[in-house]
Amino acid sequence: MLKNNNLFWGIALGLVFPVISWLLFGYFYKGVVIMHKPAIPYLVAIALNLAIMKFIGQQRNKTAQGIMLSTFAFMIIIFLLVLKF
Repeated sequence: MLKNNNLFWGIALGLVFPVISWLLFGYFYKGVVIMHKPAIPYLVAIALNLAIMKFIGQQRNKTAQGIMLSTFAFMIIIFLLVLKF
């Protein structure tokens, strides 16, 4: 599955779940709030990214770095949007 071991592949792979969560909960279901917490769907996407990182392990070092980079960038963006800075 993961034959490429580079940073850009990891960034692309790390953006899959956040983009899906944004499309589902931000675009199609505007105003959906789960348990009065608007960031829960995005936190699920972040948890799925971290599960991918666990699956990749030490074999794909650069790919894992790309996933981590995109996950933390997504977390910062969601944090800023939820706080509405």
